[in-house]
Amino acid sequence: MNRKLFPEALLVMDYGTVEAQFDSHRLERLQSMVQLGTPVSTDSLDDPAVAGRLAEIEILITSWGVPLLDEARLAQLPKLRAVFHCAGSVRPFVSDALWDRGIVVSNGADANAVPVAEFTLATIILAGKRAQVLANDARNHRGSNSYGQLRGELGNLGRTVGVVGYSKIGRRVVELLQMLEDVRVFVADPYADPVKVSAAGATLIPLDELIPSVDILSLHAPELPSTRHMIGAVELAALADNATLINTARGSLIDTAALEEACRDGRITAILDVTDPEPLNADSILYDLPNVVLTPHIAGSLGTETRRMSDMALNDLAHYLNGEPLDAQVHAHDMNLSA
Repeated sequence: MNRKLFPEALLVMDYGTVEAQFDSHRLERLQSMVQLGTPVSTDSLDDPAVAGRLAEIEILITSWGVPLLDEARLAQLPKLRAVFHCAGSVRPFVSDALWDRGIVVSNGADANAVPVAEFTLATIILAGKRAQVLANDARNHRGSNSYGQLRGELGNLGRTVGVVGYSKIGRRVVELLQMLEDVRVFVADPYADPVKVSAAGATLIPLDELIPSVDILSLHAPELPSTRHMIGAVELAALADNATLINTARGSLIDTAALEEACRDGRITAILDVTDPEPLNADSILYDLPNVVLTPHIAGSLGTETRRMSDMALNDLAHYLNGEPLDAQVHAHDMNLSA
């Protein structure tokens, strides 16, 4: 095929992300499907080095660092037909103007769901043994193992796990939990199909019924105005004694001030990979509480794991160029759902 007929493409992402997500093999695959000019990538659409190329660009390959593609940006990209995103949510860059132009959007978030779900499963299993907080307690019980029962009953047999948000990640978590013996799984999500949830091995119930029923509560809802602080003082008070709250989704799902108060007396455990704000203010009491575990937003794709999302984007690019249905196309109405 005459390469002049290949669509012009540009990678738009942080430069470190390009190196991490597009090794020589993946870059060669991309080059076999599109024309890549010079420079191949940019971390800013305002870069003078790419200004002369924007009018001819038909395909954007994006990741972390892509700006909002609003009307003004799209005016610079009159031939843009499709965006293939190699990261998590597309929410930071999509706009009404993009949907109005009929630009195709594909998202590699399904691949990003894999490490988050794996991290969540591992966290749930460890939480069943109170491993994370007992590791913190060890500092105050040197030379003794007598503190092993101070955090309530230990073990994963017969646990009840609540999954909030039947998203791509939430669905994977429910699937992975099936490997555990005698574990009940409840799901809360206003958009979920109860038949599909049941087929996956869980039961769909309202959030206010789920919260007091679970030993472990894992959050996987999207960041929307309707989900901001969905876990507040009332919900935290409803958690059972020694329950564990896990957040690998978005920090804003939890009211941080309410969580600080709820965790002061050690009644519940919080394991937070995301916070609001992120990072937490330096004076937050959550840093000092042994029943709180903080990790620096590591559940999602890191390092070589990010290449799963590149592969998904490249697969969908191939489908698109062949006139085939995409595996991971995103539509405007998806922005109001948890998918």
